[in-house]
Amino acid sequence: MKTTKQYGKKADTALSMWVKLARAATTFGQLTNENIRSFGLTQPQFGALECLGHLGAMPIGELCKRQLVSGGNMTVVVDNLEKEGLVERLHSKEDRRTILVQLTAKGQKLFKAIFEEHAQFVARVASVLTEKEQNELGRLAKKLGISLKSGCPKNFEED
Repeated sequence: MKTTKQYGKKADTALSMWVKLARAATTFGQLTNENIRSFGLTQPQFGALECLGHLGAMPIGELCKRQLVSGGNMTVVVDNLEKEGLVERLHSKEDRRTILVQLTAKGQKLFKAIFEEHAQFVARVASVLTEKEQNELGRLAKKLGISLKSGCPKNFEED
């Protein structure tokens, strides 16, 4: 028996989906963040290392966009990774006004040492779903994210 207030079939369905999505994302995030902390890194530090490890050197602004964080936050993250000798800043050869961030040899070594382990951990956590279910959930999450970014449906106006 439902004890929550009813708001209409469409609203109730959407609210139920949102609660389940939020709870699952929070739990998945907590588990993966615990794994990341086991490497002595924060989630933003790991995200920056992962991005640079897979994509190579890039301007801080690009790193911000890919990690969905502000420039000020990413500057602190990069500063801390630089203090640890994991990244370095250098001027772009194409435009000396542009500062690129790249992994150092120590950063590359760390990335290679921890990313495979983290990927396997994520695979174990996700294994509660079949591969087909994981693909479908990924497809639906991407569809939702892209649609919301573009302002759909109808710029969130009432139907």
